[in-house]
Amino acid sequence: MTLGRWMPVVLLLLPAVVAGQDGRQGAPPRPDSPEVTRYIDDARARAGADWKSAYDFFCSAEPNRANRPDDPLLEPTRIFDNVYVIGRVGTAVFAITTSDGIVLFDAGYADQLDTVLRPGLKALGLDEAQVKYIILGHGHADHFGGAPYFQQKYGTRVAMLGADWDLVENPPPGRGAAANPGSGGAGRGAAPAAAPPAPPAPKRDLVLTDGQALTVGDETFRIIAVPGHTPGSLGLIFPVKAGGATHTAGIFGGTVLIPGFIQDAAMQQYVASIERFAAAARSMNVDVELQNHPLYDNIAEKIAGVRSGRRDANNPFVVGADSYQRFLSVQAACARAQLARRAK
Repeated sequence: MTLGRWMPVVLLLLPAVVAGQDGRQGAPPRPDSPEVTRYIDDARARAGADWKSAYDFFCSAEPNRANRPDDPLLEPTRIFDNVYVIGRVGTAVFAITTSDGIVLFDAGYADQLDTVLRPGLKALGLDEAQVKYIILGHGHADHFGGAPYFQQKYGTRVAMLGADWDLVENPPPGRGAAANPGSGGAGRGAAPAAAPPAPPAPKRDLVLTDGQALTVGDETFRIIAVPGHTPGSLGLIFPVKAGGATHTAGIFGGTVLIPGFIQDAAMQQYVASIERFAAAARSMNVDVELQNHPLYDNIAEKIAGVRSGRRDANNPFVVGADSYQRFLSVQAACARAQLARRAK
């Protein structure tokens, strides 16, 4: 999770050491103000027992956990009749089968293409040559890393919002983890890391637009712009099948994992994006929660439930429309708390 194409490759291998909210390395957090406490209490009430892990993650006084390339592996699993998951607990790739081939949501790290993504597809019985589209949640290298391989070898269409195509083509210069929003590297005060070679990026291809309905075979994906983490982060809403039932899944593809690295204006935009995505999810009755950075939604336990036979009516990824709204509201309330913690 970085603004540059190369940053995740090395910086996420470093320990995640984040400064206190006052900017001093290792400083203890200040006591929460009444405003912060109100947001925290609201988030806790909305979370209940089912979203406690999300509350604990997003509302932490010193969030210091981003995805890492050495996060525990997920067992490649068919979680719905037409949806499969591959990757790690911090960085997941979803494969959606359609009547006209496979759509990937994200493509993982470039240096894990041959060790994670391709073997995962094979283990699931999915033909990599049938990957027709890759939709990227945003333009960071831990998401687009595997895309050039499919684009060059199979002519796979790679799709992203225009603002993040611009980001991929013109990444900001490396300034070390201290100045790099959203990275899993060292916090403010740490020595800047030397820039490793940039991993290859996909060539500009399909430019998505906010509200677009992208149809691939018998499947239609609704694109929702959710800027904040990056200018072109996007959310995805699409139908999934479980036995004889059809549900609607949502993926918010621009989650902020370490808010201390994100400037105020971008965090405010991020809150607005969560609320906007929640409104779209409500109107489309989203009842399935999927996440490309599933550090906070107990994905390993849910996969275990699916693998034990709960892939239909009792599928643990089917949380219900009301619960999905609470999940997003916890995320928004905690983001407001993080912003309020910055006040002098």
